[in-house]
Amino acid sequence: MVQAAAAFLLSIAFALLTWTPPSVTAKPGEWRYLNSDPQATRYSPLDQINRDNFKDLKIIWRWKPAIPPAPPSLGGTAQGNGDPVLAMYKSEATPIMVGGVLYESAGGQRIVAALDAATGKKLWLWEGMDEGGRDRKAPRRNAGRGVAYWTDGKEERIFVITTGFFLVALDARAGVPVKAFGTGGAVDLMKELHVDFDNVSRIGNSSPPMVYRNTVIVPPALEEGFTPDSMRNTPGYVMAFDARTGKQKWSFHTVPKDGEFGADTWEGKSNTYTGNTGVWAPISVDPELGRAYLPVETPTDDYYGGHRLGSNLFGNSIVCVDLETGKRIWHYQITHHDIWNYDLPSAPALVKMTVNGKPIKALVQLTKQGYAYVLDRVTGKPVWSIEERAAPSSDVPGERAWPTQPHPTKPAAYEAQGYIENDLINFTPELRAEAIRIAKQYRLGPLFTPPSEIKEGGTKGSWYNPGGTGGSLWQSGGFDPETNYFYIPSKSGPGVITVRNDPKSDLRFSRGPGGIDLSVQGLPILKPPYSRITALDLNTGEFAWVVPLGTTPPRVSQNPALKSISLTNTGGINLHATLLVTKTLLIAGEGWGGAPVVRAYDKMTGAVLGEVKIPGMMGSMPMTYMVNGKQYIAFTVGTPTEPAELVGLALEN
Repeated sequence: MVQAAAAFLLSIAFALLTWTPPSVTAKPGEWRYLNSDPQATRYSPLDQINRDNFKDLKIIWRWKPAIPPAPPSLGGTAQGNGDPVLAMYKSEATPIMVGGVLYESAGGQRIVAALDAATGKKLWLWEGMDEGGRDRKAPRRNAGRGVAYWTDGKEERIFVITTGFFLVALDARAGVPVKAFGTGGAVDLMKELHVDFDNVSRIGNSSPPMVYRNTVIVPPALEEGFTPDSMRNTPGYVMAFDARTGKQKWSFHTVPKDGEFGADTWEGKSNTYTGNTGVWAPISVDPELGRAYLPVETPTDDYYGGHRLGSNLFGNSIVCVDLETGKRIWHYQITHHDIWNYDLPSAPALVKMTVNGKPIKALVQLTKQGYAYVLDRVTGKPVWSIEERAAPSSDVPGERAWPTQPHPTKPAAYEAQGYIENDLINFTPELRAEAIRIAKQYRLGPLFTPPSEIKEGGTKGSWYNPGGTGGSLWQSGGFDPETNYFYIPSKSGPGVITVRNDPKSDLRFSRGPGGIDLSVQGLPILKPPYSRITALDLNTGEFAWVVPLGTTPPRVSQNPALKSISLTNTGGINLHATLLVTKTLLIAGEGWGGAPVVRAYDKMTGAVLGEVKIPGMMGSMPMTYMVNGKQYIAFTVGTPTEPAELVGLALEN
């Protein structure tokens, strides 16, 4: 033990002696943000790995996270070797790379590790902190998706938001808390929100903080897709802190307080008691404009809003704020009075495009409903017109669905929406007929058909397409500045939404039973492809190509009902591509639930150029970097029986 400690201290001393001042701006080959850059493009200009050699990639190194059996106090030091392997099978954390070092978070405790980017060797491990039990009650415990980096050219810090909702600053070279930040290295975010842990509804985090210049922005996350105990909940205010001191710089009220802009969109003073409206997706920043873009989630509750009538700003909105002050510059609400759990699932991608010869600084927001909303990020105005179209009304007592919802005229929807009979399976006339029979057991309608009440003599619920996990999710898209193509991962599939009277709750109505099977003889009820990648030409607003993600699964290819059918590739079922765009390639995994393979696609046609087997399902988004003249691709993988690990791929010498 003494020898191990001495060796660890010696390694730290050596690192300090050989350390050179870091660059405030990213160097070529680095990957400093979850999504590559503050603009969330998921693009890298590296081209050593190309269409000719992608198939030759090999796993160069592998690293499995390890933690001690119990969390230490905040003041603990970086951990050495010999800890038991953390039994976590799926990890969504994407590493960042700065100065030849990878920084990664892992596990329910959100430990943080620094690895040699060329070898995967652990340099240090911060083992977490004692959170007084808050971590065990936190939402989204296993959704920590990474860490953030800050430097002023002298100091270097790694920021992580713990499961129990503390913002911790670590010395990037030593892996220990920076005592000058907050209280002993951490800021208690619940105290900053003025909420009582013992009585508050659960609040936490799933995405890394956004760090730009000296501002650290914390995106809060609350429970989603569930029925809360009460209509009274914690609002997910977005807070920003000084990167040096931990002092709060500003707070943006995603549920406006009385007297603030938007408060009148919450009828009956519901803004004073209801909550959620956090930002569980990552935040993006425009360095030139000095603005941050917040993708806000649904208010309490996801499927019933009778206690919060009105359009409910800033729920389900992109909010553009000043990076230094948090002052709202503009907002655009994508779903009014959400009762579908159509929260915004990914960071707005900040892109440059040219429409009719006019250059535009734009943003692209992907959605669960299968629309890409393209806005001018300077003004917040739509690049192409977005129409407010009439939406179905609700007959649930106390509910009042908003009468219109915004529909982009361009680009078109990239997934099937609502109930359209022609979208149903049509491999054979018999399967189509059965699909129609199944569908007619439910309340059918267009996109934004509200949940229906479960009651005697009613339907089995409302047809809900895309469902709450359809369209696009947290995996985000990727932008190619070489072509102005934007690549969209998505999956199809309807769900069923219902609510039922709940006399035990002041909400009045709670979510009805889920998990309803809409398959037809074991086949998805909608036509393939079941999962896809779509290339959107942002200069025209048209789709350049669409390809299935993955290959036809055995439950389809071997289904007895299709024994006489010659199938084309249907794509995998329930997959969301994890994308990376480089100067030469579009690279994608099949995501959790998919095959253990990563593929390279032709950016202009979608043709598969090569594939490489990997040790498990891809849990995180892939990233790429260059160190010592070699380009690497890294991501996490896992299986139902083997703990998650981080792997690095490269070409052998």
